[in-house]
Amino acid sequence: MTIKVALAGAGAFGIKHLDAIRLIDGVEVVSLVSRDLAKTRQVADKYGIRHVSTDLADSLAMPEVDAVILCTPTQMHASQTLACLAAGKHVQVEIPLCDRLDDGQAVVAAAQNSGKVAMCGHTRRFNPSHQWLHQRIERGEFNIQQLDVQTYFFRRTNMNALGQPRSWTDHLLWHHAAHTVDLFAYQARSPIVKANAIQGPIHPTLGIAMDMSIQLQAANGAICTLSLSFNNDGPLGTFFRYIGDSGTYLARYDDLFNGKDERIDVSHVAVSMNGIELQDREFFAAIREGREPNASVAQVLPCYRVLHQLEQQLDG
Repeated sequence: MTIKVALAGAGAFGIKHLDAIRLIDGVEVVSLVSRDLAKTRQVADKYGIRHVSTDLADSLAMPEVDAVILCTPTQMHASQTLACLAAGKHVQVEIPLCDRLDDGQAVVAAAQNSGKVAMCGHTRRFNPSHQWLHQRIERGEFNIQQLDVQTYFFRRTNMNALGQPRSWTDHLLWHHAAHTVDLFAYQARSPIVKANAIQGPIHPTLGIAMDMSIQLQAANGAICTLSLSFNNDGPLGTFFRYIGDSGTYLARYDDLFNGKDERIDVSHVAVSMNGIELQDREFFAAIREGREPNASVAQVLPCYRVLHQLEQQLDG
């Protein structure tokens, strides 16, 4: 059976999912939704997608649509996920699940009542570099003592990953910190019990903090230090230093190095070296197998509880 998908959000990240889905057998994107109809048609034509709309409700009304992938602005994630579940569709929402804890809790409750697969795009769980380490951790060969993370971008103007103007504002805490907060608890295999944050000045036009520092501690004693900036003029991206009891490792997206900066071959970890593709494969496999996916909305909700606590600290 072919899983038929509607994808909402034809921007930089939506295109990453469209490229990934091309590599997965038994899946077809049948509807594309985005704000600008002309641009949406251009993308749809490139990927052979028949139906286009500027309204997600049009796609949800299509009986042939089995599942939805949401790559829309952060502020829409929770409400659109609820709409997909209410329409009887499986749903994968890009990170973050929400930017308010109560919205995330509502999504988890709706997912449990729906019987549908509901997953959030916490890609770090799927990158081969982090998967390689997770397998060592599960075998008891490596335990984290400290995870040191730098998330650095240059976003003094509101642009997306393709260098195009954004219609919405990104957020260091609810988006970029969410990756690391979830990954730390996942890799430490222990819940976060302490969390502290400080932030720099609020940008006068974007209305967000451009620099942030976060400290975390897991119940098992492991610690995490996270530095985030939208003021960093290169190199860009997120870099993870795992300091453990049996080695040090540097993870740069899908690539992994040891403490001497020697590359570790992670090509055997999964069927692809593309974290987004592996994330999508898990979503579709969970649908076919009728099971909870890795990074289900229920599994990632504790991350958003921590983000809520940190937001309260920063606002306090």
